Amino acid sequence: MRLEGSCHCQKVRFTVDAPEPVPFMRCYCSICRKTAGGGGYAINLGAATHSMKVTGKRYLGIYQARIAEEGETKTHLSEARRYFCSRCGSALWAWDPRWPDLVHPHASAIDTPLPPPPENVHIMLGSKAPWVQVEGNAEDPRFEEYPSMSLAQWHESKGPHR
Repeated sequence: MRLEGSCHCQKVRFTVDAPEPVPFMRCYCSICRKTAGGGGYAINLGAATHSMKVTGKRYLGIYQARIAEEGETKTHLSEARRYFCSRCGSALWAWDPRWPDLVHPHASAIDTPLPPPPENVHIMLGSKAPWVQVEGNAEDPRFEEYPSMSLAQWHESKGPHR
């Protein structure tokens, strides 16, 4: 499905093809939560990097988080790049060179109507802010860290959603 997205001020606009545009995975990690998650989490989609077309590139900013591994005081620069509009601050997508064929647009930046998910998967709950209430159904899968399943495996297990 072709998705159209934009920032709030409309200076950055993009299109990208997503094989399964279902906004299902809520990430509560401190990076997503603080850079894109007004509700205490961010929802990212999976899309094909090669299909992405962007206008307003001069307004793009890129954030790479500094990460400290558990029990360590030294930090390292995350390989993941979080793209945002440098004019209005809207979070737009994340891309990681370790998986160059995938780009993860934030569902909140998508203007195309998205199908409702059959469930929500809650990840990185170990990083959840104390004030955040985990919404959804009691049967929703919940993970303290990253799940062992990939985006593709989750979609495969649920069948078509369009």
